[in-house]
Amino acid sequence: MENRKPVVLQAHLDMVPQKNSDTVHDFTTDPIQPYIDGEWVKARGTTLGADNGIGMASALAVLADDNVVHGPLEVLLTMTEEAGMDGAFGLQSGWLQADILINTDSEEEGEIYMGCAGGIDFTSNLPLTREAVPAGFACFKLTLKGLKGGHSGGEIHLGLGNANKLLARFLAGHAEELDLRLIDFNGGTLRNAIPREAFATLAVAADNVGALKTLVNAYQDILKNELAEKEKNLTLQLNEVASDKAALTAPSRDTFVRLLNATPNGVIRNSDVAKGVVETSLNVGVVTMSDANVEIHCLIRSLIDSGKDYVVSMLDSLGKLAGAKTEAKGSYPGWQPDANSPVMHLVRETYQRLFNKTPNIQIIHAGLECGLFKKPYPDMDMVSIGPTITGPHSPDEQVHIESVGHYWTLLTELLKAIPAK
Repeated sequence: MENRKPVVLQAHLDMVPQKNSDTVHDFTTDPIQPYIDGEWVKARGTTLGADNGIGMASALAVLADDNVVHGPLEVLLTMTEEAGMDGAFGLQSGWLQADILINTDSEEEGEIYMGCAGGIDFTSNLPLTREAVPAGFACFKLTLKGLKGGHSGGEIHLGLGNANKLLARFLAGHAEELDLRLIDFNGGTLRNAIPREAFATLAVAADNVGALKTLVNAYQDILKNELAEKEKNLTLQLNEVASDKAALTAPSRDTFVRLLNATPNGVIRNSDVAKGVVETSLNVGVVTMSDANVEIHCLIRSLIDSGKDYVVSMLDSLGKLAGAKTEAKGSYPGWQPDANSPVMHLVRETYQRLFNKTPNIQIIHAGLECGLFKKPYPDMDMVSIGPTITGPHSPDEQVHIESVGHYWTLLTELLKAIPAK
């Protein structure tokens, strides 16, 4: 086998650390608690880490198993893929000797990926002004929770609720009407995860408390109706709390709420070239408020660079209208598909031989590191495969057990079938 073309098996080391607010778990010290539920492996209250732990484990298993037949082999494990692709950015030309790269970060068994979206981070930083809450006002915490969340690339087209946007919508409709004093607003934890929870601390005059409770209940009914099929577990809760913090002034409140409410979210455009694939999207992933400012963090994805540029321009215009400082950074390229890729054709033939069915050849709207690898290795022949993982980037993440077996069979048979140099 030493005369075969050398191959790189590639995976990323990090996972998305997501949990619900009522789950007690420290990702820096506490182990993930996996369990088997029928045909699936899940985790208790957190993300599982099958994205991309399965890929990393399979690469190491190939190295450890003397029964796996393969030619010259390299394993490339990258860091912080989920938080900015730092490891992929650091890869240098000349480090790898292989001609073929097999990325293991795909999440649907039976599909072969040959292209993906690029991305860029965008932040609006809005200065705030505050004043004391008037005497006689009661403080409440408004909590939107129970949303599914998920991968801001692979699941952005599903119409899932974005907690940041949904809570901003309520405030945009009623903050002025009820003279709500906004003390705090926070939602989401990662720019590449659709936010499941958002929280606002409000102060309201005593004679408006009843109206606030009525409107909160009515808005919950509206959301349950609008998202009846997608978000069956959403809840909107209003709980009285104690707070001595100053609230935003009315102009500062209105500027922030209008900026967040007007910020687009979700699918911007579908691809004309790749049918059924999102071309351009953005996720309003994280909102963090401090005493002096509030930051809105978005992740923009697109199959084409001009799509990223368009959304950056749109968000920049909105931010500047509101008086926010804006910044776009961390741009990474997409992976342009090659219909003549030899390894893609080999994977398709191997899958069809093993399972007696034709796999789907796909472009994915999520970001894979292959686009970054093309810069130092422009002639590298690349493909991406993996088992079935649902709910990635959320506590609902699960991996299908049987599909892991199929993935392992495909991977090992593929390595055996790599042609000679």
